[in-house]
Amino acid sequence: MVTAGAPEIARAAEVLRSGGLVAIPTETVYGLGADAENPAAVARVFAVKGRPASHPLILHLAGVEQLPEWVADVPPTARRLAERFWPGPLTLVLRRSGRVGLAVTGGLDTVAVRVPDHPVARALLSAFGGGVVAPSANRFGSVSPTTAEHVRAELGAEVDLILDGGPCQVGVESTIVDLTAEVPSVLRPGGATVEDLEAAIGGPVAVPATSRVRVPGQHPSHYAPRARVVLVAPDRVVAEALQAQRSGQRVGVLLPRPGPGLPAGADLVVRSVPASSAAYGQRLYGLLREFDEQDCDLIIASEPDRAGLGLAIANRLQRAAGPRP
Repeated sequence: MVTAGAPEIARAAEVLRSGGLVAIPTETVYGLGADAENPAAVARVFAVKGRPASHPLILHLAGVEQLPEWVADVPPTARRLAERFWPGPLTLVLRRSGRVGLAVTGGLDTVAVRVPDHPVARALLSAFGGGVVAPSANRFGSVSPTTAEHVRAELGAEVDLILDGGPCQVGVESTIVDLTAEVPSVLRPGGATVEDLEAAIGGPVAVPATSRVRVPGQHPSHYAPRARVVLVAPDRVVAEALQAQRSGQRVGVLLPRPGPGLPAGADLVVRSVPASSAAYGQRLYGLLREFDEQDCDLIIASEPDRAGLGLAIANRLQRAAGPRP
């Protein structure tokens, strides 16, 4: 694990060119980066993560000017959204060009692409010059990493180089928007809010429960800590936690603000939900990891407000609470 200065970025670009894997800091989460045009490197990403080959990878570019090289066409809506949100936490699903291999897209004729907003990621992408696939740098289905230490603890020596760019500032993955149909659709809520997307487009976007286009983060159980997660109404958090504790479980509580009172001496692992949605998104995965570090069996969390970034936070908690394999 190295602090990312110019020599380290040059070294990381060489690792990518040689077919190696580099953990890359972005504004959303740390990604497990590989040369998108190296089939062996792409296959290694799937193997290290334990990720099904049918799950597409997101292609990361240094700038919007590279987009026409990787997609079959760039419709006006894509240009508008790219101008508004790139670099930033927005992924666009478009028709792939012949430059994008089917291993990257999970066999689909579409490709998910974005330009990240992190100085280290952008410097590396510029130095490398090509496209980099970079799913979250963790085991498939587990909590995404938002620090270099998270990557080291989970993947260790299976990554050739870990660039330390500090904690991620957004903390939840990018919003994925499908632009291959007449009406844009949000297939995964994330760091770019639906409200901001609609303002940029000047019209509605759909938020379907299911989609014919496969994208990352749609598995029923995802972003999951070892502890089981249960979502309840805010006014039920304490009661549910105490009931679970009486059954002998070690219970973690994501206490909403303003939070209901806890009885004196309650043996619970308590973390307060940050006051703003932006702060909550930034800290969410770290909080889930803290409950695992405290050996919790169960995490009781309240359903967040779904306005703005709250939609992405609710999505991550629902997936974390999903049925385990």
